[in-house]
Amino acid sequence: MELSTLSLTELRRLQGKVETEIRRRSDTARRDLLKKIQKLAAEEGLSLSDVLQSGTAEKKAKPAAPKTRRAAKGAAKKPVARVPAKYRHPEDAALTWSGRGRKPLWVERWLAEGKALEALLIQAA
Repeated sequence: MELSTLSLTELRRLQGKVETEIRRRSDTARRDLLKKIQKLAAEEGLSLSDVLQSGTAEKKAKPAAPKTRRAAKGAAKKPVARVPAKYRHPEDAALTWSGRGRKPLWVERWLAEGKALEALLIQAA
């Protein structure tokens, strides 16, 4: 099948069919695996819940990692104050960015169009 010859509508239809088939096969594989596990447990005289409970009990039996002094004293983390927005989308005022961290996609698109970041600055009132 040559994908480049398909129209966008045909590609989307194909994508839906592929996603449906993946979900179906994943569900079938999950059910088959569950049956195999139940069969193995039954051969050992156990139920699936017995196997799962013993697995969680082993995890709980591991020694806990040593706590730091700060955590041992019960010190709570300081609440983080939100940084006010510095930039706003020109058409959708709900989209803002503080100027910290990774640039949102709308800012990256704006810059890719050769527009200046300063044009998005929120004017102080």
